[in-house]
Amino acid sequence: MRPRTDSVGRKFAALVLGVSSLLLVGCASDEETAYVERPVEDIYNEALDHLEAGRYKLASTTFDEVERQHPYSKWATKAQIMAAYTHYASGKYDDAVITLDRFIELHPGNDDVAYAYYLKGLSYYEQISDVARDQRMTEKALETFTDLVRRFPDTDYARDALLKIDLTQDHLAGKDMNVGRYYLRAGHELAAIGRFRLVVETYGTTTHVPEALHRLTEAYLALGVIEEARYTAAVLRHNYPDSEWYKDSWALLGKQDVLTAGELGRPQTAGVSDETNSGTN
Repeated sequence: MRPRTDSVGRKFAALVLGVSSLLLVGCASDEETAYVERPVEDIYNEALDHLEAGRYKLASTTFDEVERQHPYSKWATKAQIMAAYTHYASGKYDDAVITLDRFIELHPGNDDVAYAYYLKGLSYYEQISDVARDQRMTEKALETFTDLVRRFPDTDYARDALLKIDLTQDHLAGKDMNVGRYYLRAGHELAAIGRFRLVVETYGTTTHVPEALHRLTEAYLALGVIEEARYTAAVLRHNYPDSEWYKDSWALLGKQDVLTAGELGRPQTAGVSDETNSGTN
């Protein structure tokens, strides 16, 4: 269950393709070809033709040939990033990541490094699975996009990465909610509380926080920790007063007969500190 990002990847790849092609036309005459089997511009342009026609395997092989025959040409560097995009476009995400890691390591100051981080993040992002399954790819996507934003904050890639960071965090929170619900159903309230607190404290800006607070209230009541249940419900009321989860929490408190006469039918927020509120926003 994940949003597709092919169109975004193509948009930025097209930018790289366009710039690369223009530069190649302007500089091809300056390339040294005396010691190579084919001129670098011929190989590179052939690879572009394969890519644009969707012949990804041939495109990848031909971009590799640019580097093999002209290892010291600047087009070898361009060919590396384009080979990575070819792997990504054909769904060979592991190969894309390997190629991108090599590019980043060898060319840390290159103009295309920000794009390399972005494409690496997309390669992980496209492999995000349902919350019921392993979330290693989600974690790697979050890590890569966060690194991109930190290193290149003013780029278009970083701006798009910020949106995907929000989505990956929401996905990871969903995973913890799924596990927490399982523990709660199985009667393992302490383990459930650990998961729900992680959602509130680590993923406090996600859509899962209101339910996490409700489930915490539910778990505390099951353990007989009444004051914690009341306090958590009050936090939920203060931060999400229109949430159905808040209404459910207050109904649970009413069923447990732990509300005062003044609280029955009229939820209160007294006693909730500003520090606690800020931690759940």
